[in-house]
Amino acid sequence: MIGFGPMRRYRTLLFDLDGTLIDSVGLIVDSYHHTMAAHGLPRQSDAFWTRSIGIPLREQLAPFASGPATVDAMVATYRAYNLAHHDSRVRRFPGVTEAVAALHAAGCRLGLVTSKNREGSLRGLGVAGLAEVFELIVSADDVTRPKPHPEPVLRALAGLGASPGESVYVGDSVHDLESGRAAGVATAAVVWGAFPREALAPARPDHWIETAADLLGLAGGQAASRG
Repeated sequence: MIGFGPMRRYRTLLFDLDGTLIDSVGLIVDSYHHTMAAHGLPRQSDAFWTRSIGIPLREQLAPFASGPATVDAMVATYRAYNLAHHDSRVRRFPGVTEAVAALHAAGCRLGLVTSKNREGSLRGLGVAGLAEVFELIVSADDVTRPKPHPEPVLRALAGLGASPGESVYVGDSVHDLESGRAAGVATAAVVWGAFPREALAPARPDHWIETAADLLGLAGGQAASRG
């Protein structure tokens, strides 16, 4: 059962990007299909690529490559296709941009923690209308041990000078939630991303975010809470 009531107030809010702030899952899956076809590799199912969302691009493509040079070529193919179709395919989730902007206006410190590279991250934030509200971005370019390792979240905390006890990481995948928990921050799972609630439940999020308005509860208010 979902509980509703006063939610603990967090001063620092860290967000995942794909599936959390922007609706980009369809483009991500199509970019993988295009890459596999372009390199003469067998097509994988949509579900195969979806369940790995949140893991860095190179890590997902490496098992299909004969060596580092092939991985580089596949990454280049993926990124060229993804960026060429990005602005026409990526959409805002209803109310999310407004909620995150309101958190910024309320004085919350906001950080982006994503497995996307920096260029793609900035492009996504631009489409979302959130390019100006994030104080810090930790992208795949900035870490050696990506999610679900805690390094990305720990790097964000260090960059913002924030303590784990006053911070929460908001994401839509088990990788996000495991990274946040390992870093010692609270975790909040959104249910509008790539994964249904039942897939996220084993990661034991501290908060369930069922609507964009629930994000405001993370700064103090009423929102869906762990149940």
